[in-house]
Amino acid sequence: MSSYPVNLELSGQPVLVVGGGPVAARKVAGLQSADARVTVVSPSAVREISADPDIRWLARPYQPGEVASYRLAITATDDPAVNAEVRSDGDKANVFVNSADDPSNCSFTLPAVARRGDLQITVSTGGRSPGLARWLRQRLEGQLSESYDELLVLLTEARAEARALFGTSEIAGWDTALNDGLLELVQQNRITEARERLWDHLGLRAQGVLA
Repeated sequence: MSSYPVNLELSGQPVLVVGGGPVAARKVAGLQSADARVTVVSPSAVREISADPDIRWLARPYQPGEVASYRLAITATDDPAVNAEVRSDGDKANVFVNSADDPSNCSFTLPAVARRGDLQITVSTGGRSPGLARWLRQRLEGQLSESYDELLVLLTEARAEARALFGTSEIAGWDTALNDGLLELVQQNRITEARERLWDHLGLRAQGVLA
């Protein structure tokens, strides 16, 4: 069954992680990078969790129904019964649940993510093979040089100009500009030339921008 990919805004949102081992710690780290407010429920926890003052750790088993107090939940336990209970509670409370290495108890899956600054490329296999997703992510990370981040800055500037001038950034020219050697110009540090070429493709210079 096809999934619907999204990027969630979790800043300041309460998120539950059930489990306190190394896998849970990795999940917590990812949630913290998104500025979520993380609560961990587990009788024991690795030091990355127990010693972090920014994590609310409840040293006890999961209690029936408590997932309803959160926007999102992740289980990272080796007990399928607990995973199934959290998933069932989540379905009843309209809270999405991910179960690490337990796709039958997931209402959403987590892609592998390659990052360069604000640029993110995600790889998903629909939960079928996390190993393949990680492998592809590593290959993509090796190709993301700093030039991509610099290119993103130019595109962000152009988008703001387009929205100010035309009322929308959904205009023609983005694809043709990117296919016209913008990245190569940035890689050669020819930033001004790259900006002018981008503005030309978007019709911004014709409107007096960068004149």
